[in-house]
Amino acid sequence: MKDGIHPNYRDVCFVDLSNGFKFVTRSCAPTRETIKMEDGRELPLFKLETTSESHPFYTGTQKTVDSLGGRVEKFRNKFAKVGVGRK
Repeated sequence: MKDGIHPNYRDVCFVDLSNGFKFVTRSCAPTRETIKMEDGRELPLFKLETTSESHPFYTGTQKTVDSLGGRVEKFRNKFAKVGVGRK
């Protein structure tokens, strides 16, 4: 391998800012901060807005489109004559 042409691929701690969930994986994501882990290692820190621990799709709290005030039914009624939305 040539020196100086490969990204810095190392263990990185990713933290979910919405709930504090942390996980460690290998990445070459650029970081400026570090975090001290429970096992004593000091790892680069990458902050995330959301992860599978907080995203509504993965937590089961996602709202379906049909439950948002009947918007889908209003659309179907409005465009029923044109044939859009029905098969």
